[in-house]
Amino acid sequence: HSGAEIFDLVIFLLAAMSLVEILIHYQFFDIIRAKLFKLGLTDRQQFVALAILVFFLSSIIDNLTATIVSIQISRKFFKDENLIKVAAGLVIAANAGGAFSPIGDVTTIMLWLADKFTAMQIIIQGFLPSVTLLLVALAILAPKIKNTGFDVKSEIVNKLGKSEWTIITTTFASFSLPLLMTFMDLPPYLGLLIGLGIVWILVDSFKRIRPKQTHLTASIEKLIKGTDIASLKFFVGILLAVGALNSLGILELLSESIYGLTPNLTRIIGGNIGLGVLSAVFDNIPLTAIAIDILDTTDPSLWVLLALTVGTGGSLLVIGSAAGVIAMGMVKELTFGRYLRYAMIPALFGFVAACGVWGVQHYLFFQ
Repeated sequence: HSGAEIFDLVIFLLAAMSLVEILIHYQFFDIIRAKLFKLGLTDRQQFVALAILVFFLSSIIDNLTATIVSIQISRKFFKDENLIKVAAGLVIAANAGGAFSPIGDVTTIMLWLADKFTAMQIIIQGFLPSVTLLLVALAILAPKIKNTGFDVKSEIVNKLGKSEWTIITTTFASFSLPLLMTFMDLPPYLGLLIGLGIVWILVDSFKRIRPKQTHLTASIEKLIKGTDIASLKFFVGILLAVGALNSLGILELLSESIYGLTPNLTRIIGGNIGLGVLSAVFDNIPLTAIAIDILDTTDPSLWVLLALTVGTGGSLLVIGSAAGVIAMGMVKELTFGRYLRYAMIPALFGFVAACGVWGVQHYLFFQ
């Protein structure tokens, strides 16, 4: 990987993380929790609503952040076995939602920035398989949620003014700017940086207009410092390591073993699905980085399939994705064995269904 490619990815992720920190600071996710409470749903309905919410949220703010936010919300509504099942289901939903968006998962960001598909191609070709995965998983998992009548306590959320809502709206709008940049043949990360700059100007302007200190007074510098720099270092290390393997010729040997010397369509599809299954055990970031270097095809549909499989294959095991690992940390009762018991079958059936839907789409429309 060239230094320019690594730079693009790091700057993109840093800007995206900073925008998410702004949403957290301005209590946007607390407002969502309060709105859900007012709906008065049963446990099963609450789970389905949360899963759908995290599915779409992860396509905008990335699946890891969406998982953290949704589990924080779910801990207010569920307990005991229900909480374990819900947490497992939210991991599946978050990974499915991130797989059809160019900015929903680190792997889709990597493939998008490597020009393997356009933003519209991953959305159009990836959305239906991702939705299918979610619906299949929910159909299996939702009936296992018991309506316990858990006594949920309402929380007081500070009311936001027009200035706060302006900042939140602008922050969300910033996530669409990378798509605009691609139409202008500019680097996608430039869109997020422009959005972050606009939000920064708005925050400073509102602070000048209202100099009085409030609970929402923000320092953008501190919010940027609060981003997960350790993860960025990990991504850089992975990309440099894959680059070293490529220089040594190891990736060429790996390519021959996975896709063959002269890969045909069937071999590539099988290889992509195989990498998806492997992502349940191995980190999907290095697998994606390796695939970018070894897979010799310009068909965007096949790259969309890779994004779907490595993005959702990690849901098969709790250790297979960053979302699963963070869920284990937040819900101590969610062990490897319990995830295997509750979520592996829904995730597996959903994975197979998603691949099937992709296959039908490819045969009918994109071949």
